[in-house]
Amino acid sequence: MRALIVIDYTNDFVDGSLPVGEPAIAIEQRMVELTEKFVSAGDYTVMAVDLHEADDPYHPETALFPPHNICGTAGRELYGRLKDLYTVHESSIYWMDKTRYSAFAGTDLELRLRTRGIKEVHLIGVCTDICVLHTAVDAYNLGFEIIVHEDAVASFNAAGHVWALEHFKNSLGAQVVTG
Repeated sequence: MRALIVIDYTNDFVDGSLPVGEPAIAIEQRMVELTEKFVSAGDYTVMAVDLHEADDPYHPETALFPPHNICGTAGRELYGRLKDLYTVHESSIYWMDKTRYSAFAGTDLELRLRTRGIKEVHLIGVCTDICVLHTAVDAYNLGFEIIVHEDAVASFNAAGHVWALEHFKNSLGAQVVTG
């Protein structure tokens, strides 16, 4: 069995307070297609969504980035048609709050994957060189096979995006696929 981990495709990260912008908008169709495909196939599908409290002085990102994905705000909602797809398939998709870059850090994701016998994780979302990268590194360290969908990841840092795609292949042994 395999899992799809959809990382941080929220209003704030697409066109809100910490926007990837056009690169994230451009992958919306592919994000929806892949999520629909995995849900329809009965594969384990996870929405790993960044969660912050307003003005949290103890969170390291408070000093690094403008406020984003604040609990209870519209910025934390899934972006565009992915939100609609989640609404339709909510009972088939696991919503997982995360408070660090990696979807594995401080969450029960590894336990949920292992309980289901999942060895292969597919990663999509934003930002390629931050949250997708850290999730991939943790997946690698935990022994999961990693597939990154190049046509469904994006970053506000073009050079970081390209570097991360190479790092997935050359340092983590991940498959980077399109189409």
